[in-house]
Amino acid sequence: MFSFLNKGGWLMYVILFISILSFTVFVERIRYLKDIKKRSRRLAERVRQVLKRGDLKTAISICEKSKEPIAKVLLSGLKNYNEDREYIIEVIKSTATREIPKLGKNLGIMSTSAAIAPLIGLLGTVFGMIQSFHSIELEGTGKPQVLAGGISVALLTTAFGLTVAIPTIVAYNYLTHLVDQEILYMEEEASFIVDFIIKNKDLLKRSET
Repeated sequence: MFSFLNKGGWLMYVILFISILSFTVFVERIRYLKDIKKRSRRLAERVRQVLKRGDLKTAISICEKSKEPIAKVLLSGLKNYNEDREYIIEVIKSTATREIPKLGKNLGIMSTSAAIAPLIGLLGTVFGMIQSFHSIELEGTGKPQVLAGGISVALLTTAFGLTVAIPTIVAYNYLTHLVDQEILYMEEEASFIVDFIIKNKDLLKRSET
């Protein structure tokens, strides 16, 4: 492993660091998103059930006890149930704007890593080619194996950079898909809350008294 990295020069270690960083983000995010998917759906279902019984206080209490982004979004609508539709929607949108970025936390690291890994690899190849041609300048052109060996080593960084970038792009797109799914679910539940509030204001008012 280290002999392979040493052949390509110090930039190989930079690419290795990028790969480790991206993998760490991927593992953390996929665990978080898989976990939050389960918790969000349990919470939303509980809120639906108590609201259908007209129990606004319990619905608010459920959301207040949760730290999930969807809980904050639903809570903002429930607390403003006595306002008109437009105001409730604006409050929910404002809350969602603050909460949604939590779902995609650190994904920028992965997208940046996928972009720069092949560029760093290409930079290493350029450095390697410069060294190879410098060696030929010093030793002459009588040894083609010198040039071939130098080019072979130089291309290692490009190959390694691409090897890191390709799976990182795939992983990033998968995580983005999970985030989009969660946002869509959040929007659906927020829409339910708005519609329910508008249609059942009298029921919710009685539950507060």
